[in-house]
Amino acid sequence: MIDNILKYDSDFTESSFKTFIDNVFIQIHLSIMTKEIENIKHFVSSEIYTKIENKVNELSSKGLIQMYDETNVKETIIENVEILEDKINIKVKLISRYMDYLIDEDANFISGNNSSRIEKNNYLTFTKAINSKELGTVRKCPGCGVTLDINRSGKCEYCGSTFDLDKKGWVLTESSCL
Repeated sequence: MIDNILKYDSDFTESSFKTFIDNVFIQIHLSIMTKEIENIKHFVSSEIYTKIENKVNELSSKGLIQMYDETNVKETIIENVEILEDKINIKVKLISRYMDYLIDEDANFISGNNSSRIEKNNYLTFTKAINSKELGTVRKCPGCGVTLDINRSGKCEYCGSTFDLDKKGWVLTESSCL
């Protein structure tokens, strides 16, 4: 399975890919809790971003905040690799644990489980264009050229441009956890 990916992405390693996925999963849940979803825009497709944005907006309109306390990833398993004409899809099963509940804007508990973590199987698909440009180890801002840390927000702290992984790296394109 991994050998097929290496034909198109010579820098691919299973361990760094799984670390990336774990980080994306945690960052998405953190962005929903803090309502700072622009921080994950560079990790997800426009369709996934719209789902997250709609979820946060719906909760906000009701005066609610989604909480994911003590979130961690227990295991990440690559289940399938699909090489298509123009892209690579990697389907992943991510087993997570967290407390999942709602609070109001005054931090009053509304519903859910805030006393123990639940274990959940999440199914995610990450996609990368076959003809994607090599990222290299240093990521540069498309607006001003400064070095970026894309694991944080992907947004340039100097000019505000967003680093777009769509044409350069792995992007979450399907998710059962949203």
